[in-house]
Amino acid sequence: MAIGSHHGPKMITDEWLTPPEIIEALGLFDLDPCFLKDRPWDTAKTHYTIEDNGLWEPWFGRIWLNPPYGKDTAVWLEKLANHGNGIALIFARTETKMFFKYVWDVADAILFIRGRLFFHYPDGTKAKANSGAPSVLIAYGLKNAKILENSNIDGKFISLK
Repeated sequence: MAIGSHHGPKMITDEWLTPPEIIEALGLFDLDPCFLKDRPWDTAKTHYTIEDNGLWEPWFGRIWLNPPYGKDTAVWLEKLANHGNGIALIFARTETKMFFKYVWDVADAILFIRGRLFFHYPDGTKAKANSGAPSVLIAYGLKNAKILENSNIDGKFISLK
């Protein structure tokens, strides 16, 4: 889930859930630092909500990160890169400073997802429109890279280390 926008300004919400099949394919996470208080499914054993401010709370174990999209994505990726154990889902903006600084130069692997994802509304229903941009999963840590490689998520896996 991201507490930020995945869609254009005409959308009725800026809170979007990760499709459950993505989470199921990646296994159990210890922490999701940016999730909804009321949610139709879990993405990790522990969740921080917007009230908790997951950027300021301690991170532990294996992290699932679907951060707020936009200018704040970089600060979330920086924290995950420094933590070194987790998987992030962001738009595949491969040319950006953020991507070079916190993905190309730091991550262990990436998986470009085939097609565009359909995120879900906070009540769990699937959005009628796709995300509007291509998505990428980013693995930090060799164990997460191997999980990403063996996930059977349709796309192109690339080892960066």
